[in-house]
Amino acid sequence: MTTPALVNPLAERIKSGGLGLTLMIRHARTVDIALAAKTCGFDGLFFDLQHGVVPEDVISQLAIAAMNVGVTPLVRVPEKDYAAALRMLDNGALGIIMPEVTTVEDARNSVAACKYPPIGNRGAFGGWAHFGFRAVPAAEARRALNDATLLVLMIESRTALDNIEEIAAVPGVDVIHIGTNDLSTDLGHPGELTHPDVLAAIERVVKACRANGKIAGVGGLTGGDVVKMLTPVVKLGVRFITAATEWNLMMAAGTERVKALRALPL
Repeated sequence: MTTPALVNPLAERIKSGGLGLTLMIRHARTVDIALAAKTCGFDGLFFDLQHGVVPEDVISQLAIAAMNVGVTPLVRVPEKDYAAALRMLDNGALGIIMPEVTTVEDARNSVAACKYPPIGNRGAFGGWAHFGFRAVPAAEARRALNDATLLVLMIESRTALDNIEEIAAVPGVDVIHIGTNDLSTDLGHPGELTHPDVLAAIERVVKACRANGKIAGVGGLTGGDVVKMLTPVVKLGVRFITAATEWNLMMAAGTERVKALRALPL
């Protein structure tokens, strides 16, 4: 039996040199968010188990819906929660975002949890939604899942930045994602997301990624003039972006709509 094709649209986009755009989900609970994201042109949905309130079983349903409309489902798990990462990967996710990675050991442990041998040590499972619950030979399924699964490590501290060259060299890591809010705070510039020190840190991460065949990403630059904030980091070489949250978009659109209607002559 031929193993069904397993495609990760976000991975395909960034690996071809394009700009991968994800929408962070913290509160949406119904599967129509996946179709809306597809219509808007997002490459992936970034489900947030670390700061969000949507439970795992709901995220699993949303992830399966996303995968089936051609949007990559990624899940950020709580710090070092490798068990949650395994559950999410087994139940619909096509990628894990691991926060607060600070050492090469953290990176290796993340790979071990999220990739099957010979790359990692992910636990055995069967009956994947990724293959429409078809019975697929284990070796073929695991090979396809390794190829399609994105492992994204978040760099959010000065310590992580000091170790970035070693972290980026770990086999099995796909994306190094800079959390600009936490990193700017740790660098002594809270809220100054495009401070020269923060941009220098992003440039260092991009350089480490290029040297090791990894993709550089950035999140947190979603307030105010997004294009103005993101232009310099894209020029540096960032290709994976957390572009918005569902609340960013609703508040921005809602504010503009109310402003326009308040201006109507009475």
